[in-house]
Amino acid sequence: MNMVRNHVLISIDANTIIAGARAVEDALIKEIARQGLSQEIVVLETGSVGIEDQGVVLVVYPEGIYYTNITPAEVPELVEEHLLKGRVVHRLMLKETPKRFVITKEKTGLMKEQPRIVLKNCGFINPESIDEAIAADGYQAAAKALSSMKPDEIIAEVKHAGLTGRGGAAFPTGLKWEFASKVDNPVKYIVCNADEGEPGTFKDRLILEGDPHKLIESMIIGGYATGATKGFVYIRGEYELSIERLEKAIADARSYGLLGTNIFDSGFDFDITVMKGAGAYVCGEETALIESIEGKRGHPRNKPPYPITAGLWGKPTIVNNVETLSNIPEIILKGAENFKKYGTEKCSGTKVYTILGHVATPGLIETEMGTTLRDIIFEYGGGIKDGKRFKCALVGGAAGAFLGPDMLDVKMDFVNLREYAAALGSGAILVMDEDTDIVDMLKSVLHFFKHESCGHCVPCRLGTARLVELIDRIAASKGTSKDVEGLTRISETMKDTSFCPLGQSLILPVSSSLKYFKDEILARVQ
Repeated sequence: MNMVRNHVLISIDANTIIAGARAVEDALIKEIARQGLSQEIVVLETGSVGIEDQGVVLVVYPEGIYYTNITPAEVPELVEEHLLKGRVVHRLMLKETPKRFVITKEKTGLMKEQPRIVLKNCGFINPESIDEAIAADGYQAAAKALSSMKPDEIIAEVKHAGLTGRGGAAFPTGLKWEFASKVDNPVKYIVCNADEGEPGTFKDRLILEGDPHKLIESMIIGGYATGATKGFVYIRGEYELSIERLEKAIADARSYGLLGTNIFDSGFDFDITVMKGAGAYVCGEETALIESIEGKRGHPRNKPPYPITAGLWGKPTIVNNVETLSNIPEIILKGAENFKKYGTEKCSGTKVYTILGHVATPGLIETEMGTTLRDIIFEYGGGIKDGKRFKCALVGGAAGAFLGPDMLDVKMDFVNLREYAAALGSGAILVMDEDTDIVDMLKSVLHFFKHESCGHCVPCRLGTARLVELIDRIAASKGTSKDVEGLTRISETMKDTSFCPLGQSLILPVSSSLKYFKDEILARVQ
């Protein structure tokens, strides 16, 4: 009887596919067969293992060795040396091998433990296999909720857990569900916002690519708790792999009786439809998203009425972010008190971050709410590349704030950052070293918002255009100190008068860049 002695996981996500993961996978399978190892070595696909900017990533188990930047040309050596002779190919290894189960303060970068809730299965299961999802506790929380809990008990548990929206707004999830449950209407909808348009933010994409069944299970629970029998996932059309895997997961869940009619013999009917967006940043705003689902142009609506009472097609609608929903199964399965073991007293649970820029180990991490920016950059991110000094970090995506060295020890959570006129936002952390040109960074941010303004309101339509004119003059060393003052004046006016958060949020990057780097910006003007 042949025994499998090694499993080789290949990270298949949108980034690694571009890097050539499919060609590496094909070469690996063929080389294993050529060496006569097909009965001993199994090649499996998984989602992102959290390592970014390292090309094609392979993980060999049971050793847990991570290989990065693999090309088809290097496959024969890897198979010959490691899989046949048992000798690790050190030159292809990731410098620091991730550890998953032991918290060790002295370890840094990818070796540091992550308290995973949302990303628990990402990089460890085949996201296209419903059987692997079920083997990893998938749909157990839904079974528990539908068979032994009442809707109000589910809502009470979510409220007690203190889960807040992870898309940026940080509104209490349980409270939103409670409001929706009390609306008297036989038709309700639950919508997952997967329209991830913030530059540097791709956490939701990797969650969907790595474990789509977790989102489906979460929406089942949310639908049951609030009385919604139909769910929609609004996702960027560019997220081809996420869409492909999510649609397969939905089809598989239907075939297993986990979606459709009378789920778990509970009498509850629920189904999900995937809706593709056209890539408009403004459709991350919930009412613009709803307009888009209805087939209209993605412009924000007047509020009130709020979606909870009059949302999609005028019906009560709950809108939650991918990461927010992906916390639900853990809360229901293990209880609110277990969830509250993570995070702070005022902000419980974990947060998923994308760490990018001038760090040694860029990638995707999940850590407790309240973890300091210093730990995120120097522990999880491995510190600044090439031994350079930290200059600042743009936290929360393009609509976030530049945080300087004095903010390194501030706890990163929604409540605490609010006191410092900053925001956790989407969870993107762009780290910059001492050589970064802050004017060029601010110019990039302002150009993005000008491009993405929907033009619905005058303050944003004209304000973004005017801000771009000013920053372009400053960057070209043709501006004046009045242009610098104009950046603040216009962005403050936009904050007070713009129709939606797109125009309102530009004050953060503008004011924070001037707080820390006003002298550097003034040095560029006449």
